[in-house]
Amino acid sequence: MAFLRSLVFYPLFYGFSAVLVVASVLAIPLGRDQLKKIVALWGRWHHWCVERILGIQILQHGRIPDEPVLIAVKHESFFEAIDMPRLFSFPTVFAKRELFLIPGWGFSARVYGLVPVARDKGARALREMIATARLRISEGRPLVIFPEGTRVAHGKQPPLQSGFAGIYKLLGLPVVPIAVNSGPTYHRLIKRPGTITYQVGETIPAGLPREEMERRVHQAINVLNEQSSMPENGLPVGA
Repeated sequence: MAFLRSLVFYPLFYGFSAVLVVASVLAIPLGRDQLKKIVALWGRWHHWCVERILGIQILQHGRIPDEPVLIAVKHESFFEAIDMPRLFSFPTVFAKRELFLIPGWGFSARVYGLVPVARDKGARALREMIATARLRISEGRPLVIFPEGTRVAHGKQPPLQSGFAGIYKLLGLPVVPIAVNSGPTYHRLIKRPGTITYQVGETIPAGLPREEMERRVHQAINVLNEQSSMPENGLPVGA
């Protein structure tokens, strides 16, 4: 059954996603509001496919703020990256610069306001990234970052990327850590029915020493490592 669900999911989700990429490029001359609507539709379409086709329930513990804070999210699969436009009204996501080379998608991502992350490109790239992030903050948008830098297998707890501490210090924003356990169900070719849980941690204030901030973020985003789900207390997203 999982194989059949995945067989239906891939052409439906990615096929319509390709249509939305074209639509997003065409919408750019009409203004950012039109682009926002298409990106939000993409997030909702993915959510519908995940729940209705793959049979994965999505739960959320705690309120996720939709305001200028630094949102540090555990990264176990593409699920949480695709889900950001649905969780927030207008998020700014730190994304690998390589993704901006994707035809159509990359252009729309820049106009939408994502922040390219150029690893190992020196101080100039960091200054450009911080300048872009500050502009998004002035627009009242939350900044979403995956502090581990890349997807990691469920249960793994790699150290946070060194650049995360620099962003925290230079932007001067509190951090809201979010754990997510999408790996066991979503991060595989044949996706499995089950539950994906968002666990929102306690807000970490700005201005803490690096070691304390990293310890608290690292602990908070990994609280679901030993749990496949928390259905007894969680609420379905959107409830």
